[in-house]
Amino acid sequence: MASASRAALSSIPLFHEKLLKSNRILAVCGAGLSAASGLPTFRGAGGLWRNHNAVDLASPDAFEADPGLVWLFYAYRRHMALKAKPNPAHHALAELARKIPGFKCLSQNVDNLHVRAQHPPNQLSLLHGSLFSLKCSESPQCSWTDPLNTADPLCPALAPASEDSVDPTKPLPLLDPSKPLADIPASELPHCPECKTGLVRPGVVWFGEMLDEGMLDEIDGWIEKEVVDMVLVIGTSSFVYPAAGYAERARTKGRTSVVTVNLEITEKDWGRMKEGDFGFEGDAAVLLPVLLGPVIGTLEVPQGDA
Repeated sequence: MASASRAALSSIPLFHEKLLKSNRILAVCGAGLSAASGLPTFRGAGGLWRNHNAVDLASPDAFEADPGLVWLFYAYRRHMALKAKPNPAHHALAELARKIPGFKCLSQNVDNLHVRAQHPPNQLSLLHGSLFSLKCSESPQCSWTDPLNTADPLCPALAPASEDSVDPTKPLPLLDPSKPLADIPASELPHCPECKTGLVRPGVVWFGEMLDEGMLDEIDGWIEKEVVDMVLVIGTSSFVYPAAGYAERARTKGRTSVVTVNLEITEKDWGRMKEGDFGFEGDAAVLLPVLLGPVIGTLEVPQGDA
């Protein structure tokens, strides 16, 4: 790609011109959004947890085979997410929602940081659920849910997942694969308070499970209602569907700018960009407050947040 074209694709002034003319904006967010908050993505390189492929633990089959191991993994993720703070990118998106009624954020993240940044709930769709919602493993036969549970640990048997290292140079026993974990029998895990038989499980969408149909219908209706002026693709490789397809589905020829904000933008990514698109390579926590500045103004991050 010619250097002039690349310069136009990464021009902040040109992006600001388009942003100020945009009334309907869609954001599709991935795990890279929370990287600056210190949360691991568990995808690709480094996606191991105690020598387990983290993806292999995120399935109904894994939970049925060893619910104690799967719950330790998710209890650890809950603990880390509770320790993390929403970063400036989360706050910038929440402020954009408050400034632009026609803004919709679709997030693949389950860490609850969008919610803690006070993103307006009617402008936020959590595609893959939340670590902090609970449901009965016998769903759909049992409809019990707990929409927000931040207990840490969730139960005494999961206390090892809530420990913090006193020596940062040494791994926690929980994370040291050379140290065996004690088996956690199902009897020591939380059981559904309604049906009394099913185990409580994380309210996330596991591999092999369907996303919430009502939520997907609402998103489809939003996209089809009117022209989408801009799609922000933030912190995601755009490989996971249906999230990966939303940018192109929302694109109207000659009207919609697809804007990629990612730590790394590959040559293939640059090559797929069309005239009017933009690409900004770097940390979303640094870039988004600058990129959205003409609309959100100077971002004020609450004290205590990153």
